[in-house]
Amino acid sequence: MVYFMDTQIWYAIFSTVFGGVSGALSHVGEIRTLGMLRARFKSIPEAFSQCNAIKQREQAFEHRSFFRVWNSFINSLREEDFISDREKDMLMAPSYSSNLSIIQWPPFLLASKVPAAVHMAMNSKEGDEHELIEKIKLDGDRYDAVIECYKSLMIILNSLLLDTNDQNIVNDIDKKVTYSMIKKTFLEDFEMAEIGKKSEPINDVGERKIVNALQDFMEITTRDFMKDGQSFKDEDERNQRFMNLNMNMIKEDYWREKFVRLHLLLTMKDSAMDVPINLDARRRITFFANSLFMKMPRAPRVHDMISFSVLTPYYNEEVLYSSHDLNRKNEDGISILFYLQKIYPDEWNNFLERIGVESNNEVSIKGRMDDIRLWASYRGQTLARTVRGMMYYRRALELQCYEDMINDQGYGLADLDTAKAARSKAIADIKFTYVVSCQLYGVHKTSKDSRERGLYENILNLMLTYPALRIAYIDEKEVQLRNGKIEKQYYSVLVKGDDEEIYRIRLPGKPTEVGEGKPNNQNHAIIFTRGEALQAIDMNQDNYLEEAFKMRNLLEEFLLTHGKSEPTILGVREHIFTGSVSSLAWFMSSQETSFVTIGQRVLANPLKVRFHYGHPDVFDRLFHLTRGGISKASKIINLSEDIFAGFNSTLRRGNVTHHEYIQLGKGRDVGMNQISNFEAKVANGNGEQTLCRDIYRLGHRFDFYRMLSLYFTTVGFYFNSMVAVLTVYVFLYGRLYLVLSGLEKSILQDPNIQNIKPFENALATQSVFQLGMLLVLPMMMEIGLEKGFGRALAEFVIMQLQLASVFFTFHLGTKTHYYGRTILHGGAKYRATGRGFVVRHAKFAENYRMYSRSHFVKALELLILLVVYLAYGSSYRSSSLYLYVTVSIWFLVFCWLFAPFVFNPSCFEWHKTVDDWNDWWKWMGNRGGIGLAPEQSWEAWWVSEHDHLRNATIRSLLLEFILSLRFLIYQYGIVYHLHIVHGNKSFLVYALSWLVIAVALVSLKVVSMGREKFVTRIQLVFRILKGIVFLVLIGLLVLLFVGFDLAVSDVGASILAFIPTGWFILLVAQLCGPLFRRLIIEPLHLLCCPYGTGGACRGPCCARFRQRTGAALRKMGPWDSIQEMARMYEYTMGLLIFLPIAVLSWFPFVSEFQTRLLFNQAFSRGLQISRILAGQNGSGTKSD
Repeated sequence: MVYFMDTQIWYAIFSTVFGGVSGALSHVGEIRTLGMLRARFKSIPEAFSQCNAIKQREQAFEHRSFFRVWNSFINSLREEDFISDREKDMLMAPSYSSNLSIIQWPPFLLASKVPAAVHMAMNSKEGDEHELIEKIKLDGDRYDAVIECYKSLMIILNSLLLDTNDQNIVNDIDKKVTYSMIKKTFLEDFEMAEIGKKSEPINDVGERKIVNALQDFMEITTRDFMKDGQSFKDEDERNQRFMNLNMNMIKEDYWREKFVRLHLLLTMKDSAMDVPINLDARRRITFFANSLFMKMPRAPRVHDMISFSVLTPYYNEEVLYSSHDLNRKNEDGISILFYLQKIYPDEWNNFLERIGVESNNEVSIKGRMDDIRLWASYRGQTLARTVRGMMYYRRALELQCYEDMINDQGYGLADLDTAKAARSKAIADIKFTYVVSCQLYGVHKTSKDSRERGLYENILNLMLTYPALRIAYIDEKEVQLRNGKIEKQYYSVLVKGDDEEIYRIRLPGKPTEVGEGKPNNQNHAIIFTRGEALQAIDMNQDNYLEEAFKMRNLLEEFLLTHGKSEPTILGVREHIFTGSVSSLAWFMSSQETSFVTIGQRVLANPLKVRFHYGHPDVFDRLFHLTRGGISKASKIINLSEDIFAGFNSTLRRGNVTHHEYIQLGKGRDVGMNQISNFEAKVANGNGEQTLCRDIYRLGHRFDFYRMLSLYFTTVGFYFNSMVAVLTVYVFLYGRLYLVLSGLEKSILQDPNIQNIKPFENALATQSVFQLGMLLVLPMMMEIGLEKGFGRALAEFVIMQLQLASVFFTFHLGTKTHYYGRTILHGGAKYRATGRGFVVRHAKFAENYRMYSRSHFVKALELLILLVVYLAYGSSYRSSSLYLYVTVSIWFLVFCWLFAPFVFNPSCFEWHKTVDDWNDWWKWMGNRGGIGLAPEQSWEAWWVSEHDHLRNATIRSLLLEFILSLRFLIYQYGIVYHLHIVHGNKSFLVYALSWLVIAVALVSLKVVSMGREKFVTRIQLVFRILKGIVFLVLIGLLVLLFVGFDLAVSDVGASILAFIPTGWFILLVAQLCGPLFRRLIIEPLHLLCCPYGTGGACRGPCCARFRQRTGAALRKMGPWDSIQEMARMYEYTMGLLIFLPIAVLSWFPFVSEFQTRLLFNQAFSRGLQISRILAGQNGSGTKSD
């Protein structure tokens, strides 16, 4: 065990160090702040030209080509509401060429440069022209900004003024300035103290008439700024000047852009270090800039690039949030729209600015509900967001076609005619295809359910919005054959536009019933894709326009040799965009980010064991179509179908690489139960991988080091996690044996035996697993690379304050339980995780159902072990290592018991606690499990928890029985320590302890039979029966106290001894049914079956035989008593877990602390305001 854990730890250290060094050498994180971006922005156009197929021309052409891409990027940020209009203007480079001799950089690089130069000039003295110019030239950007402002101002004034005399005045002023600069008498000819007044008319030009502003500007120039300006015109004539203006030019984009840019340069007095404000916008800008300096192939012309398709499988997730969904409030009065407004306040304000609505105008906001639906949907994990992101590929290719034509035909070509624009769109459509495989589209089309009909209409609107989008679906039709029989026929159908059918291909059967649903949904639609490459995109992913520009570069990787062969799968990094929702989402996104960056970086090089993980990897389409496809779809075994595509590619001599100069967005689960379902699904998948032949074949074909790499990076992590938990059990049960057998005391009293503590050293290693340190190490390294190591340390501290260790320790139990169950019994199944916003409170009964067997039972078992050890042990408690180990195990117990409630919103509010208690009590009391869902009745849930045993093999059932024998150790050891036995060590004592258990079981059986016979007819008889049983038990207890010297401590010790024994009886009872069916019912059925044996037997016949024999056995056997005993255990466990929650709910500050813990500060304030409003609106109504 120690070996397995130590090697996993050494692998984590190796991957952290090597991944960090490799990332640094690959230029990851070189530009990670806006300050770094400004410092290197002027070298970005050259780096851009090195990455693209731009003919080597003058520097200005490189800049113009880059600025067109940059401006498209900035426009997309504005369309997505990440930046405001002002921020957009500050980030945009000039779209049109000019005759200026300088390069016009975006205004955010030139912020405060002109006001700083003006301030220098105002403080300069006559005769210091050379010194002033040199000061201004010290900053090249400042000098260029001054030149640009002056030249642009002259160009605008000459174009704006229609009167020749007005133009002559401007030209005379220009000549005067030019002459003064040549003669170096500028400070003598102009009044520098008044230069600051010149920008005042420009500052408020939007609020005043442009004529008045222009007159004021010229008046300040001639009267105050120029010492001899009065010679131009007298006062009366000047008031009549500058009236005849070319107002039409203001409507033109060219002049509007020039004026806005001039206005920004003159009025921005502060540095633009905080532009943009939005963190996502900053991240995207810095990553795009940084990626251009990373090693990537040169992009070919669009006409010559590798064509590709994108395929997205879709089932019935949200396409577009409806108005009802956005405004529906939960128990706290919080709607999804309210939640998004508080989580993304700047983006909401930018959205209102874009649609031209004031934030306090509720009527106008409600009138733009369609726009609001899109805004909210683009911030969730919806199909609309995915489609918008993937269609950026087509938009990027169109723009790059323009670039190719400009590159071919000359620098001056800025606006292409309609024919060439149409040609660009046609080439983009040839090179790119996007297919969404909507499995139930045909069902939704004919459905009368409002939600399903809404899904169909939303998908139809997506096709109308994006004409290049194609929808593939499985169509089911009933066709009457010639013989009159009705036959169901299945077709793969491809549609576009207004539901226009393109192809219809008949299938031999329904593909989603043959294997797993998602992979077969991909397999049936893959024939509609085109091109040489295929990108697999999940429904909860996103794309960005600036990343779409680099797709040509990525596809060129297929033509390069990586190692000994060309790649067959190109791995792409991801950004987890759900990290800002809650602390849980942050933990999950940080964990996933480290895996898709530093983790996969090491897997691809040097370990060469990277596979496909369901992320936006790009497949060599022709390679995989001829070798089994991109999705393995066999039932159960291919639950994690994605990684089997990587196994398949590697087994067939494929090569999987990883590239970090391009990234896509990815959504992850954001709630505790969602994350647990995801972790359970992945653990189940790894269990099936452990048993599959693909891993076996890879292990045999790899060399020793690559085989070890395969193990530690796939199933080994889950196996070692299970070993870490088993180490705790081995340690505690070993200690329990030493304590109860008396060996520990004799060992400690023997002076010849030193305190040898190998298990405690192993437990110290186990705690590294427990606290998630193996995940934290690479996480901190990657954060350090991309954000700085100071930021990494700060985030680590904040994570610990937000109970990240509790989160990772809890999910260690999730991994262990579901991985171990799959190894033992198989039967992995797909688990829907949900992709919504978690703003709702999960009820106690829901959490109990979900975590009872995976965490609560195991935690209570460890708790009993610790209590027994504390009660009977006499170990060296002064040892610091012992204290560390013990505290670590207590922490593990706490996490497994209470983490779901700590991370459950509003769990510690008193009225929620009362509601949860009533709901759980009602659920526990519901009797009758037939025909009820597990959510409705405890009995139905209890039966469903044993489903994994129904198809278990005899070997796994026997192993389960052997593992259950550990619960008998308590009784066997504790009964000999009771005061009543007076030190007797004979076997009779142990036998008599079973007599006590038999009395308890008989009492349960009597009560159970009485309930069945009398509770519905003669209630009084049933009460009398329960009273008699109670009196008999009390009498026996009194007899033991008086006649046999039973001590009070013996009662508590007996409870500790008999509770595990009762649980053992329950486990054995659950195993008896499957064992009896395997050993007796199935052989008996084969003998009695009227259809013969073996393959001749019909399935329904076997099922009926099982039902009848099972019903007969339940009537004959003690099943009702077992069920009542199980219910009693569940009541006890529920009460033990619920009691601390109820106590903490009495204190209001606990709920406030939890809210601050789970959500960011803005949402915390919003949540409190919402409660106050809900209380005010609810005044006069009945209180909860």
